[in-house]
Amino acid sequence: MDLSLYLQPLSNDLITRTNWKRNTIGETITHYDESVKLFEYDIAIVGVMEERGQVGNDGCGSAPDRIRERLYSLFHRFGDQVTLLDLGNVLAGNTYKDTYFALTSVITELVKKEVIPVIIGGSHDLTFANYQAYENLEQVVNLVCIDRSIDLGLINEEITEENFINNIIMHQPNFLFNFSSVGYQSYFVNNEIDAMMERMHFDAYRLGFVRDNIEEMEPIVRNADILSFDVNAIKGSEFSGYSKPNPNGFMSDEICRISRYAGLSDKLSSFGIYNYNPVHDDHGSGAMLLAQMIWYFIEGFRERKGDYPVANKSVYIKYHVALEQEEHELTFYKSNYSGRWWMDVPHPSDLNSRFIRHQMVPCSYADYEKALSGEVPNRWYQTFEKLG
Repeated sequence: MDLSLYLQPLSNDLITRTNWKRNTIGETITHYDESVKLFEYDIAIVGVMEERGQVGNDGCGSAPDRIRERLYSLFHRFGDQVTLLDLGNVLAGNTYKDTYFALTSVITELVKKEVIPVIIGGSHDLTFANYQAYENLEQVVNLVCIDRSIDLGLINEEITEENFINNIIMHQPNFLFNFSSVGYQSYFVNNEIDAMMERMHFDAYRLGFVRDNIEEMEPIVRNADILSFDVNAIKGSEFSGYSKPNPNGFMSDEICRISRYAGLSDKLSSFGIYNYNPVHDDHGSGAMLLAQMIWYFIEGFRERKGDYPVANKSVYIKYHVALEQEEHELTFYKSNYSGRWWMDVPHPSDLNSRFIRHQMVPCSYADYEKALSGEVPNRWYQTFEKLG
C-alpha cells in the first residue's frame, strides 16, 4: 500500500538533520518516502491534524509538529535496538470520517508489518479510528484509556471525544474484548456509567487508587493492545497545553512511568496521545512533557523481554492455588526473564480461536497473594465471565 496517499511530509525545518544536535532523535530518525520498507522499523510516529471531535478545545489539530519539535531535541539513547520512522501527518479530510479512514488505513498497514504506531493527535475520538485498524485485521483487542472521564456519552450521529467508547462498544462486527479506564475522577463521571462498566465486565481505576498503587497499573497496561492517553488526565499545574486545565490529575513523572510500562509490554501494538493544544502552551513545556512520555515509551520498548506467555512454558515458574469455595483451581505463571506474573483463565473447549490470546491475563504478585488468602482477583473473574 502507498501510504503517501494519506500523508503530508514534514517541513524542511523538521527534516533537515543539520538543524538538530548530533545523536538526537531529530538527527537519527528516518522520514517516510516510497522507498522505505516498513518492516525494517520498530516504531513509527504518525501525526493527525484532526480536531472536529473535540469539545471546547479548538486548536488541538495543530499539535503534532509542536510535539515533534520537542521530541526531536531529545537524545536517541536506544542504540541499534530501536529503529524509528516518522511518517509525517494525516491531514484532516473533507469530513472527520475521511480522516478516520486515512488513519485507520495507515495503522492497519503498520500493525500488519509489526511496526508500532505512536499517534499524535488531534482529538481523543481518533482512538475510534485506531480501533478500526484492528477490525480490519480481525484481531480482538483490549483498549486502555488514561483519561479524567470515561467517554461513554450518548451515541448520536456524530462521534466525539465524549462518546467514542460507546461507538466502539456498539460497533458491529465487534472486536473489543476488554476496556479499562485508568485515572478517572468521579466528579467527571455520571454514576450510571459505573453500572454500565460493571455490567460489561470492564474495569475502571480512580485517580487516587492509581496514584497510590502506580505499580499495579503495570499489568493493566501490559494487557492492552491499544493505549490511548488524553492529556486532560494530567494535573493542570503540571501541564500547559489544554483548554480546560484541572487542579487534580497525574503528576508528570507518573505518566512517564506509565508510558514506560506501555513500551515494555510485548502485547501492546499502538499508542496514542490526544488533545494537546499548542494554543495554551506558550513556552512549550506541555509539548516537552509529551515528548518525554514518548521517549520513555521508546526506552521501554528497547527493554522488552519477549516473555508474553505464548512461547515455551519452560521459561516460567507455574503456581497452582486451590480455593475452598471455588470449583476452579487458579494457575499463575511467573517469568524467569522479567519476574512478571500472569493468570491462566480456563475457557470452554469450543472457544473461538480469536479469543485464545486473552486467556493469559497479566497480573501482579499482589494478585497471587490475594489468591493464597482465598480471594479470587477481579481480573480473573472478569475474564472468566467474558470467555464463558
